[in-house]
Amino acid sequence: MSLTVPNSLLEQARAGEVADAAFVACVRDSLPYAWSLISELAEQRNATGAAFADNQTPPPDEEARGQLLRCLASDAMRGALERHFGMRLAFQNCHRVAVFDPTATEALRDFVTPRAQILNQRPEFVDC
Repeated sequence: MSLTVPNSLLEQARAGEVADAAFVACVRDSLPYAWSLISELAEQRNATGAAFADNQTPPPDEEARGQLLRCLASDAMRGALERHFGMRLAFQNCHRVAVFDPTATEALRDFVTPRAQILNQRPEFVDC
């Protein structure tokens, strides 16, 4: 299961639309490693003013890796986090998460190319 959904949020979804803030809180509480990493990258990007900030350190364990994969493979979760942080998210391999300033279209375009994916490969990433 991707998320641990409180009954109140489940009832809200059954009744109609779910507010972004409630969904983001569910993601934060359900996927603490993914939330922490993305939050730290957003803070880093804001502090430096760089086009983007990224993580190149593999997760500490499979549970953490799974959180990243679940979070970033979901269009709903990714979209909600992008709106929450006011940044674009990108993902390579099983751990290289990057947050981009929304105006950094060239940097984002470069990050998501097949060339960038190939250059980011290492033998230790084969089973991630």
